[in-house]
Amino acid sequence: MSDREEKTGKNDNGKKNKGGKRNKIVAIEMIILVLLIMAAVAIFIQRDKSVKEAAKIHNQKAKKTEQTSQAAQKENEIEEETEGTEEETGDRDASVPDRSNFAVQPGVPVGTTEQSDEKIVYLTLDDGPSDNTQAVLDILDKYNAKATFFVTGEMPEYKDMIKAAYDKGHTIGMHTYSHDYAKVYASVDAYFQDLDQIGQMVQEEIGYVPCFIRFPGGSSNTVSKKYTAGIMSTLVQEVQNRGYQYYDWNGSSGDGSVRTTEELVAQATSFDSNNIILLCHDSHGKQTTVEALPQIIEHYQSLGYTFKALDRDSFVAHHGVNN
Repeated sequence: MSDREEKTGKNDNGKKNKGGKRNKIVAIEMIILVLLIMAAVAIFIQRDKSVKEAAKIHNQKAKKTEQTSQAAQKENEIEEETEGTEEETGDRDASVPDRSNFAVQPGVPVGTTEQSDEKIVYLTLDDGPSDNTQAVLDILDKYNAKATFFVTGEMPEYKDMIKAAYDKGHTIGMHTYSHDYAKVYASVDAYFQDLDQIGQMVQEEIGYVPCFIRFPGGSSNTVSKKYTAGIMSTLVQEVQNRGYQYYDWNGSSGDGSVRTTEELVAQATSFDSNNIILLCHDSHGKQTTVEALPQIIEHYQSLGYTFKALDRDSFVAHHGVNN
């Protein structure tokens, strides 16, 4: 082999060695690069996982806080509702039965004209509520007596006494809003417009319009024909057609006119039917009625009578109509 060829062979071998080393270096660099990329990806995935886990924990805490807040709010609402109910029913007689069926129901009969064998006084008080109504309620409480209040709208500033009486177990009836003969007996429509007005006021206080009514002057009044001839014959039938029942009386204290306490007691205690619907008034100015009530109640209780409020099954007194 010539020197040239020998040198050429050495050079080729050197080039090969250098190329091999370079390739190894590149391969190592590629491996390192791949490892670095894999490490970076792993770090990114781990970080993303940590972020998601942290977000999940945060959301769970936020949800739990919201649920706790909602629960606390609901509990407060329940407490407020309970407190409101306690306030509303605080003065209500717990022994009083449900009286929602006292609402006017067209087509459903009310009462009976047959007296029961039980000795009962149905004390009725007309023309209130007024500044005398609370005193009457106090007396009724004292004697454990129940009554029926045929109310008007003449003194609306005392309308809260309607609910006060109702909550104590007394019955609420309607006596027209205005109690103005010229207005209520101007026509059949005029009467029902006035009755609807007192019905709205009563409903605001007790939750329904009651079926118990009393005509101003009673069904036997002779004043109505001055405004509309024959109106009472129409009204007594029409009120019953609409689901009401009208109540006259078979006993009276006479307090519609000026009387002394002694005179009221004497007249009010002169009746002896098994079922007495006793007419009195709790309107403004009827102080003598308030004074007479204890003696009237004591008299009948001593004879074995019970003072009850009217209901759908009670005795109904009807007068003869005077047109």
